[in-house]
Amino acid sequence: MPPPFRLLLAILLALGLSGCDSATDRTIIVEFWAMGQEGEQVRALLPAFERRHPGIRVRVQQIPWSAAHEKLLTAYAGDAMPDAFQLGNTWIPEFVALRAIEPLDERLTAWPEAALTDFFPGILATNRLDGRTYALPWYVDTRLFFYRTDLLAATGFTEPPNTWDGWLQAMSALKGEGDSARYAILLPINEWQLPVVLALQRGASLLRDRNQYGNFREPAFREAFAFYLQLFERGLAPPVSNAQMANLYQEFAKGTFAVYASGPWNIGEFGRRLPAAVQERWMTAPMPMFDDPSFPVLAGKRSVAVGTSLAGGASLALSRTSPRREAAWKLLEFLAEPEQQAQFYRLTGDLPARQSAWSDPALAGNRYARAFRQQLQNVRATPPIPEWERIANRIAYYAELAVRRESSIDDALAALDRDVDRILEKRRWLLARGVTP
Repeated sequence: MPPPFRLLLAILLALGLSGCDSATDRTIIVEFWAMGQEGEQVRALLPAFERRHPGIRVRVQQIPWSAAHEKLLTAYAGDAMPDAFQLGNTWIPEFVALRAIEPLDERLTAWPEAALTDFFPGILATNRLDGRTYALPWYVDTRLFFYRTDLLAATGFTEPPNTWDGWLQAMSALKGEGDSARYAILLPINEWQLPVVLALQRGASLLRDRNQYGNFREPAFREAFAFYLQLFERGLAPPVSNAQMANLYQEFAKGTFAVYASGPWNIGEFGRRLPAAVQERWMTAPMPMFDDPSFPVLAGKRSVAVGTSLAGGASLALSRTSPRREAAWKLLEFLAEPEQQAQFYRLTGDLPARQSAWSDPALAGNRYARAFRQQLQNVRATPPIPEWERIANRIAYYAELAVRRESSIDDALAALDRDVDRILEKRRWLLARGVTP
């Protein structure tokens, strides 16, 4: 073959090969980390996303919840963050402080206003710090009551009370006289959530002075803490932790306790683990409120007959250093759509953060979820600081000491304030120098 033809053939082959590779070269791979079953089930949604965005592929890494926090911090320290990732709502302040999360406000200006107001307000608030939005709510979590309808009816209550006074009457009757093996309510003493729920209902601030010091000896928190301890002192709740309750579903079915404060994951667990004879004998109810107008409900408004509970769940964030932020943002927008959140509920049982998604027949027809929708209208976030997880652990620690009568109320709260003040020492140092923690 003459040299000119060989040269022409080489050029054509080179062009042809580069043409074959060009589509692959243009494909953007988005790294997405998700936790637990969410990391497994979200894969079912991705073919629809990739059809909509043919130039983007999503690579999911599933991470156990038990390792997720440490793995994200390690990735941040090693400059190896994924492009998009799932965060527990209480982790958001920590990753904002690390400057690991991309603010979303500029991108959200392209959204219709109705889209943002479609999120439950108390849940969206957990994604905002200092007026900026750092993540999109993916699914929601809060605490309320699971209860035995038959046992409550036997006490004369045909409907669950909506006040603590009403529940105390019902729980006293559920406990009965002289039965040391029977209780009214299960409140695992290694959990911090109910003492904090009660404190928020009483109007306690938890922290003071720009979240620089503990405020657990203030009257509102002390009253809430005393009320919590009263449930144990009166024998209404057993002084046990989660680990000490061998099988709470069996004990609930036996009637060892009739009420359990828990979250939406237990809708599925109760459906799977309770015996058939009990399946029609349980229901959910929103948190009761204190029947005292001096204590605020829903920012001072008492139009909602639901006591305050915690704003929890998980959200979706963008890595601040990702070179693929635009593609990753398209993924976040997709997963935040009501249709995708409804489909995700069908896959996982995770409750949608978008209120319009609750009209999906699979969720609208779930009678156990109705109380959660009521509850989500009145939820509050814990203080938006990176140190909150450590503070919550100390609340649980001193609550357990007080329940076991190894510490008095006042000694426990004084020690809690001291511990929290030490935890917040770095925060005070930074604020004193004009640095936002």
